[in-house]
Order: sequence, then C-alpha cells, then structure tokens
Amino acid sequence: MPTVKETHFYYTVQPGDTVHSIAARFGSKTAAIQSANALFPPFTDPFLIFPGWTLLIPVPAEKPFRTIYIVAPGDNLYRISQRFSAHPDLLAGVNRGIQNPNLIFLGQPLWVPAFVYQIEPGESLTKIANQFGLTLNSILYANEGRPGFSRDLLYSGYRLALPLPSSRNISVIRPLPGDLIRSGEAIEGFARVFEANVLVQVQDDNGGTVSNERFTTALEGAPAYGYFRITVPFDQTPTTQSGWIWVYTRSANDGRIIDLVRIRVRFG
Repeated sequence: MPTVKETHFYYTVQPGDTVHSIAARFGSKTAAIQSANALFPPFTDPFLIFPGWTLLIPVPAEKPFRTIYIVAPGDNLYRISQRFSAHPDLLAGVNRGIQNPNLIFLGQPLWVPAFVYQIEPGESLTKIANQFGLTLNSILYANEGRPGFSRDLLYSGYRLALPLPSSRNISVIRPLPGDLIRSGEAIEGFARVFEANVLVQVQDDNGGTVSNERFTTALEGAPAYGYFRITVPFDQTPTTQSGWIWVYTRSANDGRIIDLVRIRVRFG
C-alpha cells in the first residue's frame, strides 16, 4: 500500500499560474507536479493547466509529512471540511491561525486531515477504499476538480488525496492508514476530550485484542485540541495480517466509547 511519505500542498490553479511558477512558489519540481497530477496526454498537453483545477504539489523536503490546503476563492471552512470528510470544529481547532471560524483568507495555508496515495497497476477506487476503510464518495469528494482523475480509469503513478479518518474531536496523524506497525508503535494525533484523556487499543481482523486499552493525556484539555502521543505494546500476537487502531474517549456519564476513530493498519 504505497502511501507517499511527503508533504503535499493542495492548490487551486489561479489565472496566470504555470506549472513552473507553482513549483517555484512551493519549492517543488515541475516533473513531480506533472507526474502526481497526470499533466500529460490524453488528459492535457504536457504541463498545460487551467484556472480552477486543483493540484497536489509534492514537497519532499518538508517534515513532518502533512497535507496543507491553500484556501481558494469562494472557500469557507465548512466547504473545506466537507471535501476531506472532517468536522469544521476539527479544522478550526487544529489550525491555530484561525481566530474566527467564519473568517478565512485567500491563500491561507490550512492543515487538513488527509494523506496521499500513489496508484499501482490494476487498482480501482473501490479496492483502494476497502484497503483503507474509506467510502468511495469520500475519495471522490477529496479529488473533485483534479486533472487526470476518473472514477472508472486509474493510471499507475497518479496520486490521490485520501481523507484521514477523524471524528469531531479526534484526529490521528500517525501511523497513516495502511502503515506497517509493530509492538511499541507510537500513535500521535490531536484530541478535544474531557480531562484530556485519550484511549487507544489495537484489534486484528478477527476481533482479537492485540493491544489492551491504554490511556494517555493530551497536552491540552477541552475546549482546546491538544496533541497526544502514546506507544502501544502488543499484549497478544495478531491472528491476522491486518487490523485496526482504535482511538477514542469514553462518556463521563455511562462509560461508553465515543468519538471513535479507526485506522486501518498492517502488522509486522
């Protein structure tokens, strides 16, 4: 599962832009932008772009790896959050530069809960959605308006923006869906939870508990979204090759699991 470990900017082409000028602006390379977005026949003449197209701009040198959305004309926080199957509260809370959720600015960079996947020969959107526990519609929304993107015909080497699973109050940023994990893996993210308590467990595809429920404390409690990190040892050997990381909190009233986020992973 070739998730791409690079930072990507998600950019809407503006009048007067060229692939060269975009590459210079973001510190990317024209060939990398061409390959990631299929800027070649039969989709378009080589390096030809049009205003309104959305492009993924790879920036290999940026760490930690993130997906950064550049606010385009007509955008608002709700529209951006819908594109990435996220809640507006999450985007507003994690992007500390947002002072007013109803006021974002053209060209403003925003972290969005998404990762990038490079298509392999013979794949389909349905197969990719099943691999990562996503819906087909969520992939379609995230890639709407991109050159070379088709629901029915995928080209090897093309890069897809895929939404990271998230809830209103929790987002996991590492490991990425499809990553290989081992005992002692670190799990990182942001959470807005009661008393800053974040709970984690790992299950295999048979429903067996690989890592028992453990908790960590986010650096900030609600109403802020605090960063959290926890390492999870395996208490049992997985009985399948893949499974799920569960990240959640529990209701203060009855102890039930709430705000559950599940990340599809493989076991090493």
